[in-house]
Amino acid sequence: MKLAILSRSLRAYSTQRLRTAALDRGHQVKVLDTLRFGIDLSGDEPDLHFRGKPLSTYDAVLPRVGASVTYFGTAVVRQFEQMDVYTPNTSNGIMNSRDKLRATQILSRHGIEMPATAFVRNRAEIPHAIEMVGGAPVVVKLLEGTQGIGVILAPTMKVAEAIIETLHGTNQQVLIQRFVKESKGKDVRALVVGDRVVAAMRRRAQGDEFRSNVHRGGSVEPVELDPAYQEIAVRAAHIMGLRVAGVDMLEGNDGPLVMEVNSSPGLEGIEAATKLDVAGAIVDYIADQAGFPDIDVRQRLAVSTGYGVAEIAVMSGSELVGQSIEASGLREKDIQILTLHRGTRVVPNPEGTKVLEDGDRLLCFGRHENMRSLIPARSRRPRRVRKLPKQPIHDDVPEA
Repeated sequence: MKLAILSRSLRAYSTQRLRTAALDRGHQVKVLDTLRFGIDLSGDEPDLHFRGKPLSTYDAVLPRVGASVTYFGTAVVRQFEQMDVYTPNTSNGIMNSRDKLRATQILSRHGIEMPATAFVRNRAEIPHAIEMVGGAPVVVKLLEGTQGIGVILAPTMKVAEAIIETLHGTNQQVLIQRFVKESKGKDVRALVVGDRVVAAMRRRAQGDEFRSNVHRGGSVEPVELDPAYQEIAVRAAHIMGLRVAGVDMLEGNDGPLVMEVNSSPGLEGIEAATKLDVAGAIVDYIADQAGFPDIDVRQRLAVSTGYGVAEIAVMSGSELVGQSIEASGLREKDIQILTLHRGTRVVPNPEGTKVLEDGDRLLCFGRHENMRSLIPARSRRPRRVRKLPKQPIHDDVPEA
């Protein structure tokens, strides 16, 4: 395999370990500075230049995109994707994980348990948001903070309001999150590679510090994760679009609570704690998957005129409930079921004998015309544009 590692820090421990692991396994590997790329959109095919020259061919790319170069770094990764070069972490996955609000929205949509979180901008809404997450003390987080920077514990309502107002005054966006008392000063980092957790450690803060990050002086120890924690970590990484990720979880009274999914996890702390070759596991996984580059399925399938991708909900009262896929008549209508979502389970390429249930969601590819009849109809007739009233603005408009 010919592997490119995108990194601005050639001397960083993680970069050096990944490079060494690839060389030890007989692969060709180059560490390429993310900011030295040029994206070539002038030709017939998508292309990249590096240091002003056309980039040679690579089988896979491993992004280590820092927070300071997220926009340009993900643009470079996206170009590799358009060139059908395999990457374990997609450009969308990196963008999703880098923005804490976006990550929280995506994970909550898929039923991943997290500390109660709120996001507001108006000063008057701050007290209500704090109450929504359970009241003080609360944790205030900058949307794009890393290594524990921009994470503040506010012990009282007044202190929380003052911190949030101050940050808003500097045009900073913040999340307000419930403080999980039972896990104060400790959390779990699970290193996900592919479909499994290859290593895990517990991090403990020092003294009165509540942030357990190694960069904040926290100590680490290896931990054997419960299967429930492993399953949540893998699901969270996959939902975000990542196959190599560090998933940080709090140990709540009712089970794991996902705090963050990191697309460029550091390897030094977890390799030191577990004595496991995590870098080697990452390289081995990439070598196994290099022949399967990430494809934007919706983008590719929508090229066929009249065909596209749609999600069909199987609702109570639908003729599909209780029918097997084979007997449902979908295939006769030129509709193929790509995946079946049932609760938190995902069944890829379901068999024809699978019986559909109320609440199932079917990701389908087929003729738009035939799928439209299975999606709740919306009024197609555009509303008539009325004439402007004689008094278009009222003087007594109530304050919002």
